[in-house]
Amino acid sequence: MYEKETIFITGDAKSSQNNPITMKFSQYFLALVVDRRDGKIIDVDCSATVDLTIRFVKSIFIGRHVDDSSIVEDITNRYFGSSQKAMVVAFQDALKKYQAITALSK
Repeated sequence: MYEKETIFITGDAKSSQNNPITMKFSQYFLALVVDRRDGKIIDVDCSATVDLTIRFVKSIFIGRHVDDSSIVEDITNRYFGSSQKAMVVAFQDALKKYQAITALSK
């Protein structure tokens, strides 16, 4: 399904105690499939309890470059679910992993 040049990266964060995601998964996870050659986000998934959430999260990430500094801004301006802060932290965690991986391959 994914080309050989894609990589899978996850980021995680704590979500608030009263969040259904915390009750179901204990943490918030964001998973990204990224094209190693250009950093384009090919696919994304997250720990969510509602399918609509996953579809909306996909609309924020897919097709963008993982290093796009406006992604965090889009999350804070468009996503008003209870895990908004956790999503930002999880994305930043995944971004650090991506940067470490690409630094090794240079």
